[in-house]
Amino acid sequence: MPEKNVTAIAKPFLKWAGGKTQLLDAIEKHMPPTSKLNELTYVEPFAGSGAVLFRVLQSCPAIKKAVINDINTDLVTAYHVIKKEPEKLIRELGKIQEQYYQLNSEEAKKTFFLEKREQFNHREVIKDSITRSTLLIFLNKTCFNGLYRVNSRNSFNVPHGRYVRPKICDETTIKENSKILQKVTILNGDFEETLTHVEGKGFFYFDPPYRPLNKTSSFTAYAAGTFDDTAQTRLAGFARKLHKQGHYWLLSNSDPRNINSEDDFFDRLYEAYSIRRIPATRMINSKGDKRGAINELLIYNYEVK
Repeated sequence: MPEKNVTAIAKPFLKWAGGKTQLLDAIEKHMPPTSKLNELTYVEPFAGSGAVLFRVLQSCPAIKKAVINDINTDLVTAYHVIKKEPEKLIRELGKIQEQYYQLNSEEAKKTFFLEKREQFNHREVIKDSITRSTLLIFLNKTCFNGLYRVNSRNSFNVPHGRYVRPKICDETTIKENSKILQKVTILNGDFEETLTHVEGKGFFYFDPPYRPLNKTSSFTAYAAGTFDDTAQTRLAGFARKLHKQGHYWLLSNSDPRNINSEDDFFDRLYEAYSIRRIPATRMINSKGDKRGAINELLIYNYEVK
């Protein structure tokens, strides 16, 4: 892929567990060349924060169509709002940012945060998508560690963070993201449904909820439900189907061998394809001494020069 345009500023509008910002260069190096990508429909069945999406569509502006999907309805709603009504979202985020900045004490900010969290957790009665997305972004920018996490009742349960003046309304990013999203079809369903929206051959980048390395390391609760080994196996079956149909795909996931050198779950699941282990840093953990170097997996079904 070409050297990225340093003036391009479309980027993730949320901090998201599992976001790929720190691995973008490694992911790019393992993608097909730009000349090939420009001929394909670009697909992300697990969109998340969109770090790879925004990088690819800026680096390869000749790509005519892209498809993203996520099971998280709140996230998908925000993508739709940014695509269709960026100015309205910016206006509402500006208002809530001003309210938050005017609070003089940490306790007042925490109370305000909890009020907005309670409002968000009754979002089924909020018909206005602008309001829902404003609350989502506000909570993400002001909660502890920028996490998005829900419990089994789909209630957002991350506590308040400690930030002096967090950037809640990033007007420039929202406007640039809106431009990029004009060529993107946005879905909210099962990852396999993305195939029906592909025109011709596609390039799929899979970034599913990572297989947890241990019982306490799972950040898969970005939607009610889990993505367990059965789901990981189904995804591998979908990847095999795509391969047989002539599509290209690249998948990232955790490396179980970081914890257990004999855990070859993914090595067996994707033994017919190329598997690379690349260094990464654990970015989201409540304990600083648990944030360190580990390997992650990149798996793909084509040759990389």
